Amino acid sequence: MSLQNEIVVVIGQGYVGLPVAMRAVEVGYTVVGLDVDERRTNSLREGVSYVDDISSEELVAAIESGRYTPTTDYAAAEGFDIAVITVPTPLREGLPDLSFIEDSAASLSERLKPGATVILESTTYPGTTEELLVPILERGSGLTAGTDFSVGYSPERIDPGNATWGFRETPKVVSGIDEVSLSRVQAFYDRLVATTVPVSGTKEAELTKLLENTFRHVNIALVNELAIFGHQLGVNVWESIDAASTKPFGFMKFTPGPGVGGHCLPVDPSYLSWQVRRKLGQSFRFVELANDINDHMPDYVAQRLMVLLNRKGKAINGARIVLVGLSYKRNTGDIRESPSLRLIDVLADLGAEIIGVDDRVEDYRWPAGIERASYTEATISSADAVVLITDHDDFDLDLLNSATVPVLDTKNRLSGATSERL
Repeated sequence: MSLQNEIVVVIGQGYVGLPVAMRAVEVGYTVVGLDVDERRTNSLREGVSYVDDISSEELVAAIESGRYTPTTDYAAAEGFDIAVITVPTPLREGLPDLSFIEDSAASLSERLKPGATVILESTTYPGTTEELLVPILERGSGLTAGTDFSVGYSPERIDPGNATWGFRETPKVVSGIDEVSLSRVQAFYDRLVATTVPVSGTKEAELTKLLENTFRHVNIALVNELAIFGHQLGVNVWESIDAASTKPFGFMKFTPGPGVGGHCLPVDPSYLSWQVRRKLGQSFRFVELANDINDHMPDYVAQRLMVLLNRKGKAINGARIVLVGLSYKRNTGDIRESPSLRLIDVLADLGAEIIGVDDRVEDYRWPAGIERASYTEATISSADAVVLITDHDDFDLDLLNSATVPVLDTKNRLSGATSERL
């Protein structure tokens, strides 16, 4: 069977799913891009990409090939050969919400045929594939996993905006519930990426993803706390980090910031902490401490702002605060779990007037209740204080360096007379 006769269904057409779908089309598969968000599917049908790593030109080429169909209708998945689930797994009041996985699995199960393969990419706790996904697929289809169809897990490793390590260049961890499943999952990804890394089981693959992001989370918390104490001690922690990073072994560079965000941090480590508590009755102290530090960085940013304003004899209540860059990551419009959202809430509670500057964030994702402004000298000069949260390449930092109002630099990018680093 040629690849174009094989139907690949990718559920979720966001920062993870759309790159998978586009690459599958590129290598020759016929792809159905499923997403419950009608706004997204309409944009995709019109050839307008909302994902930074996928250009509209690439999307149009996929549509014109006749092998990519964006839709909200699961009927288009009928008779699929491979399904990849890339739906969100958010936290709701500190607890994992797997409802998107459950809904996707239930809908797929009604269309599951013998010989098909279902792959989960969504971040989750170890055991989800075997304990949650497989029973739903079996119950809805009447088929038996490992006998009638294959199931695997392959953690997503998308790094939005990374021009060096894109989807196809980044090694892909693959797993299956049995040897046949592993071979089918690996064969699929071998066509999409340069390198696959097989592991012995789905739990090991699920833990791999959580390990990667817990490692980042804990080390970011370390340098964030160092930044707080370094400032109080009169030490330039940024210079110390740069100096330490010259060591060619035993050190990896992490930098402070206003908090953590995105679809991985701070959500993924909490999945691991939750599972350890649920299954073992113990606390994952490193994760919980890192959560505490990183979650409160926006509060620390607000405190530093109050100090800057006090020096000018200005209260934060009624102050006009311009936030430059609202997305959680440089050169993307992704605002999910961004520390800017928490900072906005804190500043609003303190009575500040908040203005946001970030052309990359789509209108429908723009935080409610704050003014949207352009990155201009007029916007900056109208402020009582400015905070650089996300240093997109399209921000001319000379504008902030020449500012006459106080500027809090959370990225160590500025050298102006009125700038102060985090």
